[in-house]
Amino acid sequence: MKKTVFGIMAAMLVAVSITGCGQSPATDKKADGAGAQSGTAKKAGTVTLYSPNAAEVNNPIIKEFQERTGIEVQLISGGTGDLLKRVQAEAANPLGDIFWAGGADSLEAYKQYFEPYKTKEYDNLEPQYVDKNNVWTPFAALPMVIMYNKELVKAGEEPKSWNDLVDPKWKGKIAFADPAKSGSSYTQLITMLTAFGKNEQGWDFVKRFVKNLDGKVLSGSGLVYKGVADKEFALGVTLEEAALRYVEGGAKVGIIYPSEGTSAVPDGAAIIKGAKNPEQAKQFIDFLVSKDVQTLIQKEFKRRSVRKDAETIQGVAQTKDIKLVQYDFDFAAAKKDENIKRFGKIVTGQE
Repeated sequence: MKKTVFGIMAAMLVAVSITGCGQSPATDKKADGAGAQSGTAKKAGTVTLYSPNAAEVNNPIIKEFQERTGIEVQLISGGTGDLLKRVQAEAANPLGDIFWAGGADSLEAYKQYFEPYKTKEYDNLEPQYVDKNNVWTPFAALPMVIMYNKELVKAGEEPKSWNDLVDPKWKGKIAFADPAKSGSSYTQLITMLTAFGKNEQGWDFVKRFVKNLDGKVLSGSGLVYKGVADKEFALGVTLEEAALRYVEGGAKVGIIYPSEGTSAVPDGAAIIKGAKNPEQAKQFIDFLVSKDVQTLIQKEFKRRSVRKDAETIQGVAQTKDIKLVQYDFDFAAAKKDENIKRFGKIVTGQE
């Protein structure tokens, strides 16, 4: 895969609206370039992809996969929560082949609906990002950050920590997505809980945080970074790569890595159990973690590669320099429904 090919495609897609992992409702459509084939490629089957990814991430990768393999991709977009519920509802007769790329902790919570697969690229992946049971394959490491609008936050008054988000001066000015709909928001919830003890002390912080949201819980993660960039909110809790795209685009926004520590949980891809096109699904997963695709996501999308041989991303804080919490992956997955219900009760004033 040539860098120039991906670069041109990415540039053409800059104007595509950002949907993110909170996109809703789910929509069925053929990916751009569906059925496109290179000069010698022959149609080699189809694969149905459920994805909460932003369009500008999905489209160039899917297009290149189609042209390289001749496999036609049917893309179904939506929020992580909605699409996982869809996988669950279709368990007796799966209509999708792959789920790509909700937070790995969200995929782990639904692992009974996925078929384990050990990618051919396994030995090239960083051990800390790999699922020991191979239910899901990591795609990119995603630090969670606080994003702020420089026109709404005075220089020197930027929050430095999670705890700063409960300052009354930010009441109603913080963008945060519903963890029931957004996989990244759920990861953010667990990250904040962990930073304050992953116990009642952590939930006490969440209660104060929710109070400061002033009833503004957004329906999708894409509304968070867009809302901050558009000056609808002064602050937002979001994915590093989403905020970096705005920084790179010249928006007057900044990024903060909370002083208590943040998380860098990967998003992932998994083959749906009972998939009708398993061989094509395996090819797609191998493609996602190949050297050239991982290079693309670093250079074009500022996402952190999960490969051992990944190059350093220029202009971005190095992972070793970011303070990370001890993210309890098993807790996040096993207690997902319970944690989301409790968050909902806090939002509605039942707790």
